[in-house]
Amino acid sequence: MTEDHLHAPTGAYALHALPDDERAEFERHLRDCPACAQEVRELTATAARLGTAVAAAPPREMRARVLERIATVRQVPPRVPDDGGGRAPRRWTAARLALAASVAACAVLGGVAVRQYQEVRHAEAAALNAQRQADAVARVLAAPDARTAAGALGGGGRAAVVVSRGEDRAVFLATGLPELPAGRTYQLWFARGEEMRPAGLVRGDGALVMDGPVGAATGMGVTVEPAGGSPQPTTAPLAVMALPS
Repeated sequence: MTEDHLHAPTGAYALHALPDDERAEFERHLRDCPACAQEVRELTATAARLGTAVAAAPPREMRARVLERIATVRQVPPRVPDDGGGRAPRRWTAARLALAASVAACAVLGGVAVRQYQEVRHAEAAALNAQRQADAVARVLAAPDARTAAGALGGGGRAAVVVSRGEDRAVFLATGLPELPAGRTYQLWFARGEEMRPAGLVRGDGALVMDGPVGAATGMGVTVEPAGGSPQPTTAPLAVMALPS
């Protein structure tokens, strides 16, 4: 690892993607470089958040709602022929009662089942999208040519952008973003001279791959825009950073 590249592998180190010899050399560098040590801590925290973002737990109220509906259903035993002694065979009585209870429960809980199925499908789709985003972030952070620029945002927030020219993608990371009023959102931009290209919306702290390729962009910016974003910035940037070459 050359002196010029000693500061570069922060993303790969945070994801445990460095070979043993490079990891040992980089750890020696970290002891004498507070800036890289801080960057590694931020990237490691972001990677941990991404790892938990793909978990999709069932709704908390599912069990209580199903049990509540079942408790309101009155089970009526069906009429069955007896065995000549005035009593229905026990095995048939139990089986038919179980079948009747199942049919009644299905009739009552049909609507609940449909709603729960839809909720599960939505949760699965959200988890899949989160996994794809996490994989894309990891590819950029672990790229051999990944380079990082960092800066401050208004209101005490901090931001960093990690660029891989080989992947032609950039990852935006933020911590401490102030909450915006309803109807407003943070928007990212790729900049090249006076040209500003939309690069995605930010909904809170974390990491995301900026929309579109880096291309010939030389910088990036963050503005506050109406919900849904704008084709061009409508407010002064909260931050402008030169993209690392």
